[in-house]
Amino acid sequence: MLSDLPLFPEQASTGAARVDALFMFLLAVSVFFAMLIFSLVLYFAVKYRRRSEAEQPRPILGDVRLELLWTVIPLGLTMIMFVWGANLYFTMASPPADAMEIAVVGKQWMWKFQHPEGQREINELHIPVGRPVKLTMASEDVIHSFFVPAFRVKMDVVPGQYTATWFEATRPGTFHLFCAQYCGTAHAGMGGRVVVLTPTAYETWLSGGATGESPVAAGARLFQQLGCATCHRADGPGSGPSLVGLFGQTVRLHSGETVRADEAYIRESVLYPTAKIVAGYQPIMPTFQGLISEEGLLQLIAYIRSLGGGKTGTPS
Repeated sequence: MLSDLPLFPEQASTGAARVDALFMFLLAVSVFFAMLIFSLVLYFAVKYRRRSEAEQPRPILGDVRLELLWTVIPLGLTMIMFVWGANLYFTMASPPADAMEIAVVGKQWMWKFQHPEGQREINELHIPVGRPVKLTMASEDVIHSFFVPAFRVKMDVVPGQYTATWFEATRPGTFHLFCAQYCGTAHAGMGGRVVVLTPTAYETWLSGGATGESPVAAGARLFQQLGCATCHRADGPGSGPSLVGLFGQTVRLHSGETVRADEAYIRESVLYPTAKIVAGYQPIMPTFQGLISEEGLLQLIAYIRSLGGGKTGTPS
């Protein structure tokens, strides 16, 4: 039955209703003006049709009031759309400070997730209801797009950089996960599901599954294995700057410029260490490109984040 076919996906996140409200406003404005213009075209075509070859139309003088009317009204409507859309965009682009962080890696043709406690999942993501979840995402090959229709969340996952999105599920259930960007021959099969559990059920799931290394522990192990601790010593005097308290700070570069030590900066420093040289240090760090995976990079970032930071300043 047609009545059983939903026009929109179900709403299962705090942002879904807001996205739908904006969409319905845009749709209503578009339909109204499409009908208005079509009706006026039809009305004028009939009313002002030429009735004989000898008929000469009367000259039409302009009306300032009419000109102002059809200028001010569209301007007002577009400003409403802009402000409404910008407000919604910034809200959806700014995860809460207490959001649970999950690392996501897109790969032909699967989604790989790692929880803060160490649990790993492929094409399935378990999260608790009523808690904000931030996804930090990277791609190992081509552009993918993380799309959960019920949450109204879609974010491109781009090779060579990090993207992030967040959502807060409002009810337990299982919801479809898709890749919304054509990514190769098996693109249609790159799907999965998001399983939203009650807080108690989520804790049970965490305790019942096989727990591997947490991202922080794995990052600390990589930090030692790759020899990073030799130069980036915790006590400061080393060939490279100390990473204690680095994350989120403002770093002064050899060029005199400054940069914020976020995920993108750390990733670039590991893979392209001469791209941004910290003031007071020599460009002697080797590149680790090809020696560490995207998952490993996310684990290193988790470890460096765990060393503290977040305040603005210049590391010693």
